Amino acid sequence: MKLAFVPPRFGPGVLGGSEALVREAALGFCARGHQVEVVTTCALDHYSWANELAEGTSEENGVLVRRFPVVRHPSRAALKAQLSIQSGRVPDLDDQVSWLGFQFGAPGVFEHLLRWGEKYDAIVFSPYLFWTTSVCVPFVAERAVVVPCLHDEQYARLDILRPMFSDPALVWFLSGPEHLLAHRLGPVARRHSVTGGGVAVPSAYDPKGFMERHGLQRPFVLYAGRREEGKNTAWMLESFAAAVSEGDLDLDLVVLGKGQVAGAAVPGGRGEGAGRVVDLGFLPDHERDSAFAAATAYVQPSRMESFSRTVMEAWLAGTPVIAFDQSEVVAWHCRRSGGGVTFADRAGFAECLRLVASRPDRAAEMAAAGRRYVIENYTWPTVLDRMEASLGAAM
Repeated sequence: MKLAFVPPRFGPGVLGGSEALVREAALGFCARGHQVEVVTTCALDHYSWANELAEGTSEENGVLVRRFPVVRHPSRAALKAQLSIQSGRVPDLDDQVSWLGFQFGAPGVFEHLLRWGEKYDAIVFSPYLFWTTSVCVPFVAERAVVVPCLHDEQYARLDILRPMFSDPALVWFLSGPEHLLAHRLGPVARRHSVTGGGVAVPSAYDPKGFMERHGLQRPFVLYAGRREEGKNTAWMLESFAAAVSEGDLDLDLVVLGKGQVAGAAVPGGRGEGAGRVVDLGFLPDHERDSAFAAATAYVQPSRMESFSRTVMEAWLAGTPVIAFDQSEVVAWHCRRSGGGVTFADRAGFAECLRLVASRPDRAAEMAAAGRRYVIENYTWPTVLDRMEASLGAAM
């Protein structure tokens, strides 16, 4: 088949679960003999949306990448709509239309798909929320595949975004709870399935070397990902500080990724808790993989996940997971796999930390169960088989 993938950002080092999924799926389909193109923007950073890469075409591992510049036209109507959404309201339809371009637009992506969309057998868009999906899908709906990466968030209730779920030829969900959420919110395209997301299996881990290279002396729990409000990282830092300060907990917290963390100090920390967070920033893939393997447990504090790639990476590395039970998706994975424990509040979080620190036998059992779960369900060969079968039946 001739396939196009349309993410808002694309390239090595681009941080984000949806972006990683699109990149690895595109390369995977190419390796299976499909003709694959990526149609995307020149941006890499999802905070600035600056045009950091050159416009034009390039090739990556056999995949043709077409890049078009981002344009930004701030407006009072778009800002008004954004503030309304953030406050939990749904703005009127006119303001929703203005909001579509709140972060960025990419007219070149739209024009390319409008002019040349018919040459593709299928066009895969992800995630549902960004301009590259929300504006472009309606014009190529008969060959569009949307991987929404849906969260239970106010954006999902915007009328202007409902066609992302109802109109495409196909919708691919990453988990059972994401699928059910989409149905609760409104109509879903007749052809849809839960394909899951794929995760690459590293060829090797170096946990001992990781500890030595970064001067880590104490066992640690790990968080890897964006440090922002939507990921609940401030709550995690404060709750970790409380757990360390109020009990005998021989664990540090190592934080990887992009975004602001208060250095080695824990916001709101007291006494011992003020010096027990190690921020290692953004690490290359092989070093991040070794961090997962070296950790006593992986912490997933986010309430809003459609799949949680980092949870899968932790389990592959032989590490159990501690997760917020308000995330239906991660709690679902933990129940199905037996690979983790969940918490409901700060006291529960501290109890989970004490469990993995004091019961290495129990932690090892959870880690082994989690690894089996990922190997059986979410390696790329298995997921690509599901995606290919879905395309073959629908296109």
